[in-house]
Amino acid sequence: MKASDLFVKCLEREGVKYIFGLPGEENLDLLNSLQSSSITFIPTRHEQAAAFMADVYGRLTGQAGVCLSTLGPGATNLATGIADANLDHAPLVAITAQAGLERIHKESHQYVDILHCFEPITKWNSRVERASVIPEIVRKAFKIAQAEKPGACHIELPEDVMGFEVGQEPLSTSRARRPSPDRPSLKTAAELIEKSRQPLILAGNGAVRGKAGKELLAFSRKTGIPVTNTFMGKGIVPWDDELALLSTGLQSRDYISFGFERADLVIAVGYDLVEYSPRHWNPDGNKPIIHIDFTASEVDAYYQPSVEIVADVRETLELLTLEVRGQKDMSYPKTLRASILKELEDRSADEGFPVKPQRILRDVRNVLGKEDLLISDVGAHKIWIARIFPASVPNTVIISNGFAAMGIALPGAIAAKLVHPDRKVLAICGDGGFLMTCSELETARRLGLAFVVLIFNDDGYGLIKWKQQRKFGREFATSLGNPDFKRLAESYGAKGYRIGAAKELAPMLREAFAQRVPAVIEVPVDYRENFRFMEHLGQFVCAL
Repeated sequence: MKASDLFVKCLEREGVKYIFGLPGEENLDLLNSLQSSSITFIPTRHEQAAAFMADVYGRLTGQAGVCLSTLGPGATNLATGIADANLDHAPLVAITAQAGLERIHKESHQYVDILHCFEPITKWNSRVERASVIPEIVRKAFKIAQAEKPGACHIELPEDVMGFEVGQEPLSTSRARRPSPDRPSLKTAAELIEKSRQPLILAGNGAVRGKAGKELLAFSRKTGIPVTNTFMGKGIVPWDDELALLSTGLQSRDYISFGFERADLVIAVGYDLVEYSPRHWNPDGNKPIIHIDFTASEVDAYYQPSVEIVADVRETLELLTLEVRGQKDMSYPKTLRASILKELEDRSADEGFPVKPQRILRDVRNVLGKEDLLISDVGAHKIWIARIFPASVPNTVIISNGFAAMGIALPGAIAAKLVHPDRKVLAICGDGGFLMTCSELETARRLGLAFVVLIFNDDGYGLIKWKQQRKFGREFATSLGNPDFKRLAESYGAKGYRIGAAKELAPMLREAFAQRVPAVIEVPVDYRENFRFMEHLGQFVCAL
């Protein structure tokens, strides 16, 4: 068979259902082979969006999402989404075409060394120079991309190699079992927990990836130890559990900071330092830490574990629950939780216009079911979602907080709807982030996908404006003009809406979700709340 046919057979063996990307002259053989396969190729309007789709697909499924481009500018357009998947620890395999082997050693049309370009933003990458090694390269890319900590891998396909004849077959895709926890380390961890008076669990995205929510909740309830989660760990324990202290991740002092200050032991479960530096919650670098993760801890002056349990997170929590005796005093987390929940309700019923972020997110929560999905873009709204939007189920609030790339929400919503066609999917964007990938509305319309995009509109880059005002007392280069979002949506065949009063949002959301096409709702947002909130942070009084 042709090398391109073998390559596609290898992708099928890996369980690939979708490939997101753009066609090009140098990937014609591969596209022709895909046309006769079980894999659905989804043409997108930009390669960056294709990589974002693969990124979110990988995060939701645990199976590597796949994106495809041609050489040169097509490949470099993938870079932002590839880097996002790599730092967010989402499994992704990027496939890029390349010029034929006879011209990659010299100056040549559209040729750049993509292997070296992508080396810093991937876990592993390789060029297929001999068709006979295709099964090994494909298997290695998917194995590394999906192994903890997951991330991005890249395969480069020179156009001439794809036309070669081969006789190989795909390799087996069986997975190795994750290691069981070391018993002496479990015993040491249990002793540290039993000796502590006010321990705190810090749960990260690794706990979500490891599907350890049930075990973490059981451990928390048995021991009486409260849980706070990173932005990407939202939903790992239900927000309404009495030991849930919701999200941590603001660089400024928040209510949860009091919990870290009082904690005499931090139990880090699947915690990725890329999300929230330990410098913010362990400023003196002297807090005892138990590290529970699939991989050994990162070297950091503010994160020096007393014991590391490097094993399957779910099994570790199961065994640690059996090992630990006694329960902690629950009065302290209850008092702290009461302060956090009060903050959650602040201004959530405000009728003012432009609409306050708190009111928008309250109405969104009331419209979405527990298992429905919210995909957040990056901007000021991300901070509000991370901090006050309650989540009950893991992987229902998707936030990019590693690479944190603007433009991810709309493409991410397309991937989410493909993975979960029976759930409501809501993308929340700022006006800036939405316009970076808004052309993918056509992709969604072409695929027949119905979801809602909610735009927090402040006619600018609100998060940067907020930070400029805090640091310098003035803003610069952050105010923008915008199109008519309602008419823009309609020009793509989507439904368009614009909120004129706070009370209109909830019924408009319900109407938008009833549509059979994508819907876009523009909400003028009152980002004066950002400044009030930051002043408020500095005035918190610890009630513990």
